[in-house]
Amino acid sequence: MAASGARVGVVFVSHSEKIANGLVDLARQMAPTALLVAAGGTDEGGIGTSFDKVSAGMAAADTGAGVVVLCDLGSAILTAETARDFLDEPNRERAVIVDAPLVEGGVAAAVAAETGEDLAAVVAAALSANSAHAPAQPPAGQVPSGAPAGYTRTVTLINADGLHARPAADFVKLATTFPVRVTVNGKDAKSLLGIMALGLTRGTAVEINTVDDEGKVAVDALAALIESGFGEA
Repeated sequence: MAASGARVGVVFVSHSEKIANGLVDLARQMAPTALLVAAGGTDEGGIGTSFDKVSAGMAAADTGAGVVVLCDLGSAILTAETARDFLDEPNRERAVIVDAPLVEGGVAAAVAAETGEDLAAVVAAALSANSAHAPAQPPAGQVPSGAPAGYTRTVTLINADGLHARPAADFVKLATTFPVRVTVNGKDAKSLLGIMALGLTRGTAVEINTVDDEGKVAVDALAALIESGFGEA
């Protein structure tokens, strides 16, 4: 956890001011009290990036626990790197530019920051989004079959609004506490937007699976969370 009660901040750097602001609004749905800063567009509000905006965003987002910065395109990364280089040494060490998808990585980082995770954990949460873009591969030596391998629990979603933003975030927060890989209807349980994209509604059968030998505890915990209705049933 972050020291002294300070939370890690997250900065969204985009060539578009509207995109950066929109991503903060999106992440805020799942991380309502996290320190999220938009740094999008040029100083004049056009398409591009601004050294001053990014510098100010890093300063505003760092209250002592560090800041995670996510960017949309290569030149945004260059601007962020330049802004980071101009920070004082202690602040520079606490500013981490993460190579992860801006949307999913940013939301995952925001959720981790919301729970008070330290800088390393928030960076790891952002990087975990990269796995959402990699095709699932069966473990070496195993041949895919009709039924999932490993340990599986199938439970029914009972909360009235289904797996919308808040319960999805709670589900992913729990999943990320386990070092094993778990899937939900074939999607990575640690991928927030991947889980939300499933569109799971009330009454849906949810298949939670792991092929990891140590994954049973994780599957059972996630199944219990779904069966609880996330406090909404």
